[in-house]
Amino acid sequence: MSLLEFDEVDKYFGETHVLKDVDLNVEEGEVCVIIGPSGSGKSTLLRCANRLEEIQGGEIRLEGQSISAADADINRLRQRIGMVFQSFNLFPHKTARENVTLAPTKVKGLKEGDAERRADELLDRVGLGAQSNSYPNQLSGGQQQRVAIARALAMDPHVMLFDEVTSALDPELVGEVLDVMHDLAEEGMTMLVVTHEMGFAREVGDRIVLMADGKVVEDSPPEVFFENPKTDRGKQFLSKLL
Repeated sequence: MSLLEFDEVDKYFGETHVLKDVDLNVEEGEVCVIIGPSGSGKSTLLRCANRLEEIQGGEIRLEGQSISAADADINRLRQRIGMVFQSFNLFPHKTARENVTLAPTKVKGLKEGDAERRADELLDRVGLGAQSNSYPNQLSGGQQQRVAIARALAMDPHVMLFDEVTSALDPELVGEVLDVMHDLAEEGMTMLVVTHEMGFAREVGDRIVLMADGKVVEDSPPEVFFENPKTDRGKQFLSKLL
């Protein structure tokens, strides 16, 4: 049983068929990197994985339990799925520590002192221990994104979803966020990552999944995909990057 499974998933926006019979399994401890042109369905796939978008066909399962079923306990499932977005979505009136402690205290019922200690550990882990009392407007974009990662980790998720988390950052700030993601991968965190950062994909990814026109068109180890793609679509995609 894979940790996260997409089984013939279909998604429509109106009459537009955005995801077309997508089959994808993510194993525990695996870093699965999803790449592809704009509009290929990459971000939509991630949003379907924690029911931010509803699917119209197929099934999505986390640890064998259906996420997409009508009677699924979505709030409980979402505690096991952390997600980091392109925009930081931090509460501007709360400090870094307060942003990280909010969900564990409100959703999981963690005592405030325990939540604060956990938040400080996580902020240290992403290199922001000294900024725990800073507000978002006092932090750089890269620092805010690292707070967002710490906030997601505070729920002790079983899988982390990253949706183009560096695309809104200035180029010199991208590396500090990718370094945190690299560390998480080395620690064995299961990750599903949508990114345009091909260097990260090649170095950290266990699998490269190429999407185009709402379909998975190639699924290969990075050394295969970047050296000798199996599909013409993969070769075409790479030719525009390299």
